Amino acid sequence: MDLMERVAEFEGRKMSGMTTSDRVSSSREVKALILEINEIYKETKEVELMDTMKRLTVLKKKIEKRLKGNPTI
Repeated sequence: MDLMERVAEFEGRKMSGMTTSDRVSSSREVKALILEINEIYKETKEVELMDTMKRLTVLKKKIEKRLKGNPTI
């Protein structure tokens, strides 16, 4: 499967109703995708790749925010 196909598949996934285990695996998967894209971006400097990394980073932050939970004071 092509890298951009995997990105499109990940972005198209339903994120609601995920278990904690699903969130952990999704967080790891999106991190791996971002790192792969970054390696290609270092060589090509394509703007589309940077935009893709930004979109994936937003999704990753949402997933990790939900994993960390609500801090109590």
